[in-house]
Amino acid sequence: MYDTELDEVEAPATARLETAAPPPAKAAKRTRKRLFAGFAAALAAAGAGYGGWYLLVGSHHVETDNAYVNADVAQVTPLVGGPVSRVAVQDTQAVRQGDVLIVLDDSDARIALASAEAELARAERRVRGYLATDQSLTAQVAARGADQRRAASAVVSARADLDRARIDLQRRKALAATGAVSGEELTQAQNAFAVAEAAYDSARAAQTQAGANRDAAVGSLAANAVLTDGTSVAANPEVAAARAKVDQARLDLARTVIRAPIDGVVARRNVQVGQRVAAGAPLMQVVPIGQAYVDANFKEVQLHKVRLGQPVTLTADLYGGSVTYHGTVVGLSAGTGAAFSLIPAQNATGNWIKVVQRLPVRIAVAPSELKAHPLRVGLSMKAVIDTRS
Repeated sequence: MYDTELDEVEAPATARLETAAPPPAKAAKRTRKRLFAGFAAALAAAGAGYGGWYLLVGSHHVETDNAYVNADVAQVTPLVGGPVSRVAVQDTQAVRQGDVLIVLDDSDARIALASAEAELARAERRVRGYLATDQSLTAQVAARGADQRRAASAVVSARADLDRARIDLQRRKALAATGAVSGEELTQAQNAFAVAEAAYDSARAAQTQAGANRDAAVGSLAANAVLTDGTSVAANPEVAAARAKVDQARLDLARTVIRAPIDGVVARRNVQVGQRVAAGAPLMQVVPIGQAYVDANFKEVQLHKVRLGQPVTLTADLYGGSVTYHGTVVGLSAGTGAAFSLIPAQNATGNWIKVVQRLPVRIAVAPSELKAHPLRVGLSMKAVIDTRS
C-alpha cells in the first residue's frame, strides 16, 4: 500500500523533469550554431585584419622568391701566349687585385725585348749620322759655292785675256799688210788668241761644272734635311718607331705575369703548369663576391609601382630568416627572360597561350652586409620591394 502511494507521488515529479529537459537534437543544434557563429566571427576578424594589413602594408610591397645572387665575373685571359711555368692560385681561393695568378715562361719575351732595344740603339746612331751628314753637306754646299765663284772669276779673267789677244791679233794683222810686222809675230799673235779662246771656253766649262756641283750639294742637303728637319734624335720618327717596339716588347714581358684584375674568389680554374696557352684563352674566373647583386624576377603584374631607388629587404636561403639584407633597386632589364632566350617564345601558328612574363630587376646590396655575411653567385634569395617611396 505504501509502495503504491509512493509510486503515485514520484510519477508526477518524473514527468515534470522529462518535460523540462530539452531533447538531445536541439542541444546539438544549439552547439553547432555557437560554433558557426564563433567561426564566422573569427573569419570576419581575420578578414578585417588582412584587409587592414593589405591596405596599410601589403599593397605597398611586392615580393618574389624567384631571385638569385649574381656578380660581374672577371674572365682571366692571357694577353700573350706561351707555356705556363707557375700557377699561384686554386679554386675557391680569395685574391686581391694585383695578386699573381699565373706566370708564363718569359724567355721569348726577354729575347724580343733585347732585340727591340738593339734596334732602338741602331736607329739612334743612324739618326745621329743623319745630323752629322747634314752638317757635312752644309759645308759641301759652301765649298761648292766658293768653287762656283772661283770659276766665275776665272771666266772673267779668261774673257779679258781673250779680248786682249783678239786686239793684239787685229793690230798685227793691220800692220802685217804694210810690212811693219813680221810673219812670225803675226803667227804668235794668232797662237795667243787661240790659247786665250781655249782658256775662256775651259773657264766657262769649269764655271758650269762648279754650278752643277753646288746644285748637287744643295739637293743632297735638302734630301738629308727631310730626315732631320725639325726633329732631334729623340723625336725622330725612326727613333720613335724603334722606341715603340721596345715599349711593346717590355709590355709583352710584363704580361707574362697574369694578375688578378679585381678582388674576389677564384673559380673555374682550368690551367695547369706546362700547358701552352694562347692569347685570349679563358684560364679562370675571379668572382667579386664583395660586389654581388641580386637579380629578382618579378611578374609583370607586380611592377607598375616599382621605381629606381626604392628600398628592398632580402633574405637568403643560405642563412634563412636570421639574416636580413638591405638593398636598393638600381635597374630594370630591357626585356624579359623569354625575350632574350635562345629560342624565343613567339608562336606564329596561332596556337598561342598567354603566360605571365617575368622581368629581371637589378638590386644592389649593402657592401657592409655582404662583408658580414658573404654570398655566392647563384644562391636563392627572397626580395621584398617597398613601393611607398
